[in-house]
Amino acid sequence: MVKNFLIIGMVCSTLFSSTLSYAQTKKVKTIIVDAGHGGEEPGAIGQYEGTLGTKEKDVTLAISLKLVKELKKQAPELTVVPTRTTDIYQNPKEKAKIANDAKGDLFICIHADAAALKTGKRQVGTRTVTRYKITYTGKGKNRKKHRTPYKVEEPVYHYYKLPTQRNGTSVWIFAAHKTSDKLKAIVSEEGDYDLAGHDDPEDAKVDFNSPEGRLIAQVYAKRYQEKSDFLATLINEEVEKTGRPALGVNQRQVGIWVLQATNMPAVLIETGFISNPEDERYISSEAGQQELAEVIAKAILRYKAQVENPPTAQNN
Repeated sequence: MVKNFLIIGMVCSTLFSSTLSYAQTKKVKTIIVDAGHGGEEPGAIGQYEGTLGTKEKDVTLAISLKLVKELKKQAPELTVVPTRTTDIYQNPKEKAKIANDAKGDLFICIHADAAALKTGKRQVGTRTVTRYKITYTGKGKNRKKHRTPYKVEEPVYHYYKLPTQRNGTSVWIFAAHKTSDKLKAIVSEEGDYDLAGHDDPEDAKVDFNSPEGRLIAQVYAKRYQEKSDFLATLINEEVEKTGRPALGVNQRQVGIWVLQATNMPAVLIETGFISNPEDERYISSEAGQQELAEVIAKAILRYKAQVENPPTAQNN
């Protein structure tokens, strides 16, 4: 009973002091790297006039594999788990299960963006068509309709899709109002969690179905939101350093279920716009893919260093 009161006390303290510097200090050991789409689901496809015809699923897989390699090279102590390494389709529940089963400390989801395309047209020639002039003769029941054919030249147009002007890299986290989904992911687990610096692993085991466990789950959902935002901010900063347009950290209201169903901090990176020529060439190139992998890896390692060594009151 005393132990339960102590746990609840710690949780309440965390709720009132929920800042990044008070975040959990356990080691960041396992990184989940998810390549968006795959298999029969290609994602966005280049469709504007002059496009390379890039498929999002190919870009995400290429960048993800390079990110896995980069993380293993720069931080060999990390366990890096890709959700897929080939062109296969996995539904979001499957991806979340892979991440949760691996007990990931971070979930990194790689995507490519696209915007609605406008249609353009240009004249490519003319053609001769037959039209008819309608006249009438007579009156009443004797009224008759006459169709007189005549020839005219009319333009022939070619219709095509215009590329978008929008370009750059953006980072997304699950919306704050989606915290309840994050809670479900946390409550479904029972295992070792760092409770404000517990040294005894047995003391860190939490039954999230208990009253105090559910309170702790709420704390973790809030922490995951904050940590996701922190990592996303670091990624955006690293993108800015490359000179590419960095479109900031965003919260999407729908469409990122996998970020909500993983019981860990999670971000989704829209690496570039397939619907923009400059971006499409960049994210399809070996150089662009490698730069993005290095940028994301650098942000992850900055995150790891700061989470594992949070600033103390004396350093503030």
